[in-house]
Amino acid sequence: MFRKAIAQIAGHGLVLFVRMVTAPRAIWAGIEPIPRQRVYFANHTSNADFPLIWSVLPTFLRSKTRPVAASDYWLKNRLRAFFGRDVLNAVLINRDSENRDPEEDPVARMIAAIDGGASLIIFPEGKRNLTEDPLLPFKTGLYHLARARPGVDLVPTWIDNLNSVLPKGEVVPVPLICTVTFGPPIHIAPGEDREIFLDRAHRALVALHKAGEA
Repeated sequence: MFRKAIAQIAGHGLVLFVRMVTAPRAIWAGIEPIPRQRVYFANHTSNADFPLIWSVLPTFLRSKTRPVAASDYWLKNRLRAFFGRDVLNAVLINRDSENRDPEEDPVARMIAAIDGGASLIIFPEGKRNLTEDPLLPFKTGLYHLARARPGVDLVPTWIDNLNSVLPKGEVVPVPLICTVTFGPPIHIAPGEDREIFLDRAHRALVALHKAGEA
């Protein structure tokens, strides 16, 4: 009980810190923030990506939304583990596919979280994008998740400017205004081919980026 109370206080502190540093603005473009189970799939340029998305969600959505994150990063020390497990309630996955136990299957863990009533925040690129391209190609996890739970909304989510707030290798953030744009949800079509679906999801996310530049 005490640990849970401390985690709740730390969660409020994290939200205030993120808002102070980034002055984030949530843009709901073609979608409303309603209590519906969703998978928010976003571009990935910073280790602060999912705390930003998590922080801009309304409280009634944030409490039921779990980021999907790499266990090797979030379990690296006690402080990260506390924020990852207790504060953010992240679905921690093992990215080492060669040495991963079958019980650690990432898709199975995400499905279990959805079946438990959670919404998710995921990054289908699989790693941080340090290139000049808006997005890296998507890994297959989003497709497998869509096939397993086709009724869940898949919401393209574009983060803008956060890579300038916390560049790779830096630990002290630079205060800048960031936006998080939530686009119209997509769903997998019956029998839709994997590559076609992933291309469609990729284009839906890039479209948010292009709309923001217009």
